[in-house]
Amino acid sequence: MQCNKDLLDYLSLAMFLAGIMHLYLHRKCQKSYGRHMAPTNTKMVPARLAWFIQELPSFLIPLLLMFTSHERNSLGKVLLLGTFCPHYFHRTFIYSLLVKGQPYPLDIMVKAVMSCSVNGFLQGHYLLHCAQIEEWETYNCLKIGLFLFYIGMAINIHSDICLRKLRKKGEVKYKVPRGGLFEYISAPNYFGEILEWFGYAIATWSIPSLSFAVFAACFIGPRAIYHHRLFYSLNEQKMMTHN
Repeated sequence: MQCNKDLLDYLSLAMFLAGIMHLYLHRKCQKSYGRHMAPTNTKMVPARLAWFIQELPSFLIPLLLMFTSHERNSLGKVLLLGTFCPHYFHRTFIYSLLVKGQPYPLDIMVKAVMSCSVNGFLQGHYLLHCAQIEEWETYNCLKIGLFLFYIGMAINIHSDICLRKLRKKGEVKYKVPRGGLFEYISAPNYFGEILEWFGYAIATWSIPSLSFAVFAACFIGPRAIYHHRLFYSLNEQKMMTHN
């Protein structure tokens, strides 16, 4: 498969605009799932199944592109297998099996499947067929970006572990988390993921990866702000109860 630069440009622009549009449409309220779930008549999917299905395309599509490609781009394969695929392997096969939470709206899951499919193709096609970096071991942006990516991934995974430990088996009620970076910021899981994708964008130094980093920040950044407000409210209620 040849590098299709025009297609990459269109998909990158679409992802960037989708992120900005989501930021605008949800500036006053968050999508109704997880801890911000509102009463609804929509069809629901068990949380673990929903996370598995929606994250799978971002892991599977780059691998399919890799195995069906007749060209060898060593840089692209190393970056794909060292950054993007490990993140989505964890999300698909580990996080989804351990997550505790309320059922997930079907319509949001379907939209997530679509965006993960597009992004899986976008990142995979760019890294396998379009990346032109040589002598990558001495490329400073790559080293800095990978450092930020793995720091962000560690923060994200550790924060998810802290959140899971809050609930006993069968519990779905949200509590104020403690431990790790939760002692300093309200949503280190989201902070870690945003850091991951901007590190990835720096490492690959490309428009497709930057568009995804912006897309991710526009989706989960505002959600982190709403989490902060929620935790602040829960803390206030706790203090009033003790008084």
